[in-house]
Formats: sequence, structure tokens, C-alpha cells
Amino acid sequence: MAIPITYNIRNMILRRGLTVMTALGIGLTVTTAVFLMMLLAGLKKAFVSSGDPLNVLVVRKGSTSELVGGFAKDKLPILRTLPGIALDSHGQPMVSGEWVVLVALPRKNGSGNVNVTLRGMEQDGIELRTRHAKLLDGRWFQPGQAEVVVSKSVQGRYSHTNVGDIIDFGKGPWKVVGTFDGGGSSYDSEIWADVNQVANQFNRQNAIGNVYLRATDPVAAQALKHRVSDDQQLQLEGALETEYWDKQTSSGGGIKVMGWIVGFTMAIGSIFAAANTMYAAVAYRSREIATLRVIGFRRGSILTSFVFESVLLALLGAIVGIVLMLPFNGMSTSTSNQATFSEVVFKMQLTFPVIGWAVVFAVVMGLIGGVAPAWSAARRDILAALRD
Repeated sequence: MAIPITYNIRNMILRRGLTVMTALGIGLTVTTAVFLMMLLAGLKKAFVSSGDPLNVLVVRKGSTSELVGGFAKDKLPILRTLPGIALDSHGQPMVSGEWVVLVALPRKNGSGNVNVTLRGMEQDGIELRTRHAKLLDGRWFQPGQAEVVVSKSVQGRYSHTNVGDIIDFGKGPWKVVGTFDGGGSSYDSEIWADVNQVANQFNRQNAIGNVYLRATDPVAAQALKHRVSDDQQLQLEGALETEYWDKQTSSGGGIKVMGWIVGFTMAIGSIFAAANTMYAAVAYRSREIATLRVIGFRRGSILTSFVFESVLLALLGAIVGIVLMLPFNGMSTSTSNQATFSEVVFKMQLTFPVIGWAVVFAVVMGLIGGVAPAWSAARRDILAALRD
């Protein structure tokens, strides 16, 4: 015969002070874990959402990022003739030769200069990214002009980035002519300009950093990827844009390691807190437990009941922790991309998987913290308990 759930809930209410303190202790641990998981979820969304399954990125073989993927410019015309490439609004193959370089910009808060990604691209580079980038203010840059378009996030974080301002990097000044919204992707951390102007300003006229090809459909995208990689004369490597950006989430490895260390350390404390609470409950309800045994409840039922009560405490703590983190959902923060050494801006994300892992984390703490006290309660001698 199982002990009713209402029995556990009633006891938690009667010992509300101890229940609240234990739930808060578990909740603070869950808060820390959720905070770090939200960082990772936001970082992953920023990178993975940047990719389009129809875009194929071409870099030099062995390159780990666009920053180091340069190759001879004479290969670009060959890439334009590959089958399976979609046509742009002018009826031409939608191909964008690009350069990605780093420029140092001063923060608005005066805390120093930070590396920011400058992406030089052809006009098709804008067209094949229309799923992510929307012009908010001004206009797009013109070919052959030292003009830049900055993301809304860049505009909010760095000096001299408003429309009409002049930014100084490379060999001379650049005029800010527009602002765009990157839609929460990694493009929110970039500045865009004409590829030839970037090449001239940074002495890279005889090469191209990478090339983006827009495929007509997913099958053509896979074919383009393999066609580029298998061509021994080109010596280039093709990858779906989604695959490339997924690999860039390795920059969150440090956050993940820190999360495991901090979460594990705090979890140990919360497990002891839950165990102390349950041991106190066993001592306080000694005669009550003996009475339950006398009226016919088995040791297994008492063991299950006390473990369940510990899990209920942990779930209450999980709710507290998740609620405390709600105000941080969507908050912007930044980290350094270890592949490109530039700052990446992203928003913390309280997703359903994050909530699910938080609940699992709390339940595990409750189980570990509740088993020993529950076993102690189930094994108590009836006569000795009645005399307590």
C-alpha cells in the first residue's frame, strides 16, 4: 500500500520554513546552471541561425575559419561556372567573393578597443543573406566606395558607428551609410563593406578570402559542396554554411567547462542541504513513521514516500531557479570567438531544452539527497521510534 501524495505535501506545508530554505538553496544552484545553459543556448543560436542550408562556403583546404581561408583570385571565375548555382536578381550566378578581416573599434563605454569582424563582400553577398539581414536605416554600401554598413548591435556598442559617422581603419576613413539587423545571427557582430575596397585597404588584391555559392535546392547544395572538395585542381574545400557555423560554437567550450565546475560544486552543497532537510524530517516525524508501520505501511512505501518528498523539494527549487532567471531571457552579452579572435554578440536564451535540463538537474539532486534519509526512515525500529 502506497502512502498518499497529500501526506508529503501536508508535511512540507507544516515545515514551511525549512521547506522554503531548502528550495531556495536548490533554486540558487539551478539558477547558476540555467544561467550558463542560457549562455550556451544563445551562443549556439547566434552561430547556427547564421547558416542557410542553400549557401555553400568555399575556403582553402585545411582552413578552420573564414579568417584564414584565402586562395588565388583566379579560381573565382571557375567557381562561378559550377552547375547548381542559383541566379540572382540580375540573372547572374549568385556568387560572392569575400574577405573577412578584423578591425579594432573603441567601445562606447570607454573600456578600450575590441576586435570586430569586417566582412568585405560583393553585392550578391547581401542578396544571399536576405533571410538574416534587414536594412534598418540608410542604404547598403556602393561598389567601389569606402562605405560600410554596420549591424544594429555594433552601432549600440562602439563609437562612431551612427549613419553619417566616419570610422578610421585600414588605410583611411570609411563612411557609415546604413544600419542592418542581423536577426540574432552572428552577423549582428559584423560590419559589411565592398570586397574590393577591403582588399585594397588591407593589401590583399591578388587573392580572395572565401566564396559563398547559393545553390538552387538542398540537393544541389550537397552536390556543390562535394564538387568543390573533390576537385584536385582547385585545392579548395566546400561546406554548407550551416555546418561551418555549427563548428564555430566551439568558442563556447570555456563557458561549458566553467558551467560543469561551478554547477557540480554548488550541486554538492545543495545535495547536503536536501539531505539535512530530510534527516530533520525523519527525526521530527519519528513516531509518525512508526505509526505508519503499525497500521500496515511497508518499509518500501515509507522509503518511496520520503524520496518522493525530496524530489518535490527539488522540483520546487527548480521552479524558483527558473523564475529567477526569466528577467535575463533575451539579454545581450558577448564573448570572444576563439576561431576568429573577434567579439561575438548574442542573446541569452531560456529555451525549453534549457528548462528541461534544469528540472533534470534538480531532480537528480533531490534523489541523491533524499535516498539516505529515506533509507534511514524505512529501517527504523518501530518500538524505538515510538519511544522517541
